[in-house]
Amino acid sequence: MSDHTINLNKAHFTISAPDIRKLPNDDGIEVAFAGRSNAGKSSALNTLTRQKSLARTSKTPGRTQLINVFEVEEGMRLVDLPGYGFAKVPLEMKKKWQKALGEYLEKRESLQGLVVLMDIRHPLKDLDHQLIEWAVESELPVLALLTKADKLSQGKASAQVLDVKKKLKPLGGDIKVYGFSSLKRTGFDQATQVISQWFSQNIENTEESDEVAE
Repeated sequence: MSDHTINLNKAHFTISAPDIRKLPNDDGIEVAFAGRSNAGKSSALNTLTRQKSLARTSKTPGRTQLINVFEVEEGMRLVDLPGYGFAKVPLEMKKKWQKALGEYLEKRESLQGLVVLMDIRHPLKDLDHQLIEWAVESELPVLALLTKADKLSQGKASAQVLDVKKKLKPLGGDIKVYGFSSLKRTGFDQATQVISQWFSQNIENTEESDEVAE
């Protein structure tokens, strides 16, 4: 068993890539963040890494046009994928982003976990559901963070989390759902724990594979 403790605070920017061909070598472990362009993805990344400006936040949704890579430790990366589903983006640009997103999800061998961010007031839009369904079919664990939880009362936020869990249950798979607020740090501990476990488990699997090979 590995006793490796993962510290997400160490994350630092390494590269922005227009597609998977420009990404670092496809080895190690990657946890990807995906969501609609207005889901608060950059804010969540900054909160989880305890950094104010690791991922650039913008008042204009849809600014993440590239695949942004942040290294936590050698061989361990957080990946910020292009936002999807924002209407005020030219169609050609939207197609380009969607292609980069799809290629990454389908072909990236080092992807070991997917964080899907959804506004708690409007969760499980078609593209969100399709993405989670795809991840389950690909046997990828999913962490669904319902962002902007501070916009609802505690009771309503809890009800939304329960409702999303209920709707995703038929998919099966390893799906965890939490309310999340970058402002109030709601769900911070749970999300950090899940992501750290993904990294740790995969380190253990790699170490076991290496021992068998020897």
